[in-house]
Amino acid sequence: MSEVLNVEEIFASKVFTLGKMRERLPKNVYKEVKRVMDYGGELSLATADVVAKAMKDWAIENGATHYTHWFQPLTGITAEKHDAFVSHPDEDGKMIMEFSGKELIKGEPDASSFPSGGLRATFEARGYTAWDITSPAFLKEDATGVILCIPTAFCSYKGEALDKKTPLLRSMEALSQQALRIVRLFGNEQATKVVASVGSEQEYFLVDREKYLKREDLIFAGRTLFGAPAPKGQELEDHYFGTIRERIGSFMKDLNIELWKLGVTAKTQHNEVAPAQHELAPIYETANIAVDHNQLVMETMKKIACRHGMHCLLNEKPFAGVNGSGKHNNWSLGTDDGVNMLDPGDTPNENIQFLLVLACILKAVDTHADLLRQSASDVGNDHRLGANEAPPAIISVFLGEQLEDVVKQLVETGEAAHLIEGGKLATGVSTLPDLDKDATDRNRTSPFAFTGNKFEFRMVGSSDSIASPNTTLNAIVAEAFCEAADLLEPEKETGNFDLAVHDLIKEYLTKHQRIIFNGNGYSEEWVEEAARRGLPNIKSMVDAVETLTTEKSIRLFEKFGIFTKAELESREEVLYETYSKTINIEALTMIDMARKQILPAVIKYTKSLADTVIAVKEAGADASVQEQLLKEVSAKLAEVKVALMVLEEKVKKASGIESQKELAFFFKDEIREAMSGLRTPVDELEMLVDKEIWPMPTYGDLIFEV
Repeated sequence: MSEVLNVEEIFASKVFTLGKMRERLPKNVYKEVKRVMDYGGELSLATADVVAKAMKDWAIENGATHYTHWFQPLTGITAEKHDAFVSHPDEDGKMIMEFSGKELIKGEPDASSFPSGGLRATFEARGYTAWDITSPAFLKEDATGVILCIPTAFCSYKGEALDKKTPLLRSMEALSQQALRIVRLFGNEQATKVVASVGSEQEYFLVDREKYLKREDLIFAGRTLFGAPAPKGQELEDHYFGTIRERIGSFMKDLNIELWKLGVTAKTQHNEVAPAQHELAPIYETANIAVDHNQLVMETMKKIACRHGMHCLLNEKPFAGVNGSGKHNNWSLGTDDGVNMLDPGDTPNENIQFLLVLACILKAVDTHADLLRQSASDVGNDHRLGANEAPPAIISVFLGEQLEDVVKQLVETGEAAHLIEGGKLATGVSTLPDLDKDATDRNRTSPFAFTGNKFEFRMVGSSDSIASPNTTLNAIVAEAFCEAADLLEPEKETGNFDLAVHDLIKEYLTKHQRIIFNGNGYSEEWVEEAARRGLPNIKSMVDAVETLTTEKSIRLFEKFGIFTKAELESREEVLYETYSKTINIEALTMIDMARKQILPAVIKYTKSLADTVIAVKEAGADASVQEQLLKEVSAKLAEVKVALMVLEEKVKKASGIESQKELAFFFKDEIREAMSGLRTPVDELEMLVDKEIWPMPTYGDLIFEV
């Protein structure tokens, strides 16, 4: 019988929670910490020393020997430098374990070797990490021991943001300030802030580790660069929500336990559409904690998979021809006195505050569709978006039948007099109850869908940090709220508020209704319709990068202090460079695999076929089948050699391009085409060559034998 697991007991056991602070800190110190968490400000150094000692004592009691400032540079993953708690021994030679408030608040990692897009020169090494007091410290335990991790922001010596967290925190403050102006218009004087909450679903693949280690492309690129389809894929739709296999279930159990200890509210787990694909979803949290936790989810998935003899693949498209992976970013807004600003209530047509918030969000998404698209773009996502398995690259908003009808009434007549009701769903079975039916269906093809009391941004890639999408969402909505409040606050003073808010809602909905689309986002008809509406269709990461530095974007981000122009330009440079480096690694990996594995294996096979032809003929039998196969394989082998030379030549040419933007577009337009040209004959050869000779595990081996 398995051991009974007490989730309540283990949850957040590795986290220095508010509860632990309350137990361990003097009342006045705890109050100061809580005040800074809630309202901002700085801790006094004396208070920081007390907090640091309590945190250190708790960590040491739990086996920690080191601490680290845990931060999120522009690599998209996390970084950490471990320092031991040890200090100089005392006069008796006894080791003293120390950790000061200064060490808690500020760290100094080398800033020269992280991506900075020109903000830091190689010789300019100094950078700072600053404690994010709103995200709790936690303990990581692995082969290095137990490490106290302190979530921090990361900036340069001159104060520029070099990370994902700093702009996110800035955007959260901007959104809170502007959203408060909206709720104040409707008489809420109790709320002191508005919090952006996020729940990020995480899709992933699991493959056997021994097979993974035999695939150079999976090791270096995180996805298969060659691979013919298996006889069976996902066409029977039997994997989605199917029974979880024992080996996967054991992994999921250990993953949940580890995440619960880290305070991650892992709630839902299931098989996803593709074979070997799965999903985990947490409960909503404050945006910056959700970002930190999603990074922990990805790290922990990889760690736990190793323990189970598997490898976790987070690339958006690890296997061609089957479903890719994303993470649906569920975003909502709530006041600190418990009001969800995206809750339409029972009568959304009469809920004026909700209708204003909705109108502002539609305005924000329509105005900055290009920026929102950019925030979800990465190299792997280019293989997924618009491929009938994820939302299209065109940004649109799904509202559902009920809200779309409300919008239509407001645009056409100026008021919404009636409401589409959900009604009852009759099952037709006497022993089953009739069900209350929602007033609208869901739409899995929509990139930005309203789902009851939140918006689901479905475009984000599975390997990507969710910091950028949420920074952008917060920023564009803050701008829309600000502009609405600027117009409505004077009307509040004159007594014309009711008419002014009514007119503004109608104006915004009328002007921005083109962004609303409830139909099939996968259809060609929608692509044509979106073009008629004037909606942008940005098809690749490289095409999206320049949206960061348009006058419109710079004005938005500088207005709310989220990014400076220099910080935006640096990110543009980093993204171009990241794209080029990633595709270059993939191209070099293909070349290496083709030269050292595939060509030798196929040549070996052709020799075997040739020997067989000679032997059969000498025996006086018909060797036409063997001869035909030998001709087919030899022809494809020649195609591979030509395609390989083309790719090698283009990679060589790329080394002479100095402009990062020009280089990125060269990799997109030239190198990727050459990579596709090499893959096609190799995949065709895989279908012809003896499986015992083929030099690597096939798709069937990888996704069906886990």
